[in-house]
Amino acid sequence: MGEFKVIEIKKNVLEDNDREADKVRAKLKQEGTFLLNLMSSPGSGKTTMLVRTIRALKEELRIGVMEADIDSDVDADTIAREGVKAVQIHTGGMCHLDADMTRQGLVSLDTSDVDLAILENVGNLVCPAEFDTGAVKNAMILSVPEGDDKPLKYPLMFSVCDVLLINKTDVLPYFDFDIEACRERVQRLHPGMKVIPISARTGEGMEEWYDWLRGEVAAWRES
Repeated sequence: MGEFKVIEIKKNVLEDNDREADKVRAKLKQEGTFLLNLMSSPGSGKTTMLVRTIRALKEELRIGVMEADIDSDVDADTIAREGVKAVQIHTGGMCHLDADMTRQGLVSLDTSDVDLAILENVGNLVCPAEFDTGAVKNAMILSVPEGDDKPLKYPLMFSVCDVLLINKTDVLPYFDFDIEACRERVQRLHPGMKVIPISARTGEGMEEWYDWLRGEVAAWRES
């Protein structure tokens, strides 16, 4: 039998990406810019939550947003109308962003005068969790209509995130969603993970989210 070499493509790709992600973080550290990677399913309320966050914090933090989508520029236009810097990243059919794509987006955004850069990743609970974007922290949104069993179905996503926002709490009376059961499942995957129930529509719980974000930005710049 002839000899052959086995190439672990996925392993090599992820290792290369991790090295690029470390370079992205090092550059952000030099500039004093905090990068948040925001992930969720489509329709969870990411953009609505971002708009409310921008309105609450833009007077104290210089904010820039990168919107990642397979196509369209609807979200970037929405964010730009809030008076902050925004760029649209088209992934060319890819269901996630990697570190190099994030780096290119940061160059276009020009983070030299940005305190808080937010990457709104492609709506997906699988692929985005596999790739380190170079973000300082990862956040995700789980909306009430999606169900409290999602940590069981997508464990990697919940394992790699630092904070979980349970959005659309205003519709809890109409859905069979158990916040405490969801919280317990998340803690088994990622002990100590911050869980914040919110309603981006009504503003419920958002102050706790703002405080967490302020604290993380300050800690990154002071470290």
